[in-house]
Amino acid sequence: MKTKMLVLGALAALAMSTSAFAQEVTLRIHQMLPAQATIPAQAIEPWAAKVADESGGRIKFELYPAMQLGGAPPELFDQAKDGVVDIIWTVLGYTPGRFPKSEVFELPFMTPNGEKGSGAFYNYVMANSADEFAGVHVIALHTHGPGLFHSKNPIASLEDLKGMKVRGGSRIISSMLAELGAEPIGMPVPQVTEALSKGVIDATTIPWEVTPSLRVAELVKNHTGFTSQNGLYTQTFGFVMNMDSYNNLPDDLKAIIDANSGLETSRQFGRVMDNGDSSGLSIAVNAGNNIVQLDEAETARWVAAAEPVVQQWYADMEALGFDGPALHEAAKAAIAAE
Repeated sequence: MKTKMLVLGALAALAMSTSAFAQEVTLRIHQMLPAQATIPAQAIEPWAAKVADESGGRIKFELYPAMQLGGAPPELFDQAKDGVVDIIWTVLGYTPGRFPKSEVFELPFMTPNGEKGSGAFYNYVMANSADEFAGVHVIALHTHGPGLFHSKNPIASLEDLKGMKVRGGSRIISSMLAELGAEPIGMPVPQVTEALSKGVIDATTIPWEVTPSLRVAELVKNHTGFTSQNGLYTQTFGFVMNMDSYNNLPDDLKAIIDANSGLETSRQFGRVMDNGDSSGLSIAVNAGNNIVQLDEAETARWVAAAEPVVQQWYADMEALGFDGPALHEAAKAAIAAE
C-alpha cells in the first residue's frame, strides 16, 4: 500500500510538472500608434514573433495598436502597472512628473541617434532612476533619433519660430519651445495629423521616423534640423510588462522574456528608430520638400537660447531632493560611453 501511494504521488508530481512545463499564456500588447508605424511594425511585432518562436508557441501575443483597448496614450503606463493589459509601449514624457530623474534625456541637444541614445538611456535608468519603474517589469527603454521641426512655413533662424504654434510632446519639450519663442501646444503624437490639417498647430516636433505614418510630409513642406551631432530634443520610451503577468510565468518562460529584455533589446529598438529616420527623410526628399539644415553658428544660437530649460530642470530636481547637475553629467557620461 505504501509503495502504491509513493507511485501515485510520483505520477501526480510528474503530471503537475508536465502541466507546468506545457503551460501556455497569451499576452496582450497595447500601444498608441498605427500598426504600420515604425516601432509597432519593425520592433514590437518582430520581438513578439521571436519570443513566441523561442517559447515553442507557448507564449502567444495579441497586438492592439492605436489604443484599441481604450484609454488615452498618457494612461498606457498605468494600464500595464495596474494589469489592465500585459505589456505596453509608451512615451514616458506623456505623464509629467512621473519619471523626474529619467527626464534628463529630454533636455535640449542631448543624444546623437536612436541606438546610442537607447543604450545610454537604459544604462542610465538602471543606475540612477530604476525606482521610477517600480511595479512593472522593464523589457526595453529607448529613445528616438534627433528631434526636429516640421513646419508649414520655413524655419531658417531662431526668429522664424517666434509666435509659431508648435506641438510639444512632453513637459520639458514644451518648456524648451517656449524659451525658443514658440507657442507650445502639448499633445500626444497620434493627434498631430489632425492638428496640422485643421491648423491647430503650425508645426510639430517629431523625429523623421514617425512622419510617414502621420503623413507629415504631405501636410507640411518644410523640415528643419541642426548641424549639431545631437538633435534638438529627445523623447524617451518604455516597453514594460505587468509585474504579475511576468511573475506568473513558469521559470522557463520567464527566462525567454529575460533573454529578450534589457540593454541589447533597448539598442535594437533604437536602431529601428534610426532606420525609420532614413525612410522618413527619403519620403520628404522625394516629395521635393524644403529640407533646412541650420549651420553651426545658427545652431549655437539655439543651444544658448535653450539653456534656461536646463537650469530650470536643475531647480526642479533640487526641489524634489535630487542633484540635477549630477544626473545631467551621469546621462552625458552614459551617452559618451555608448
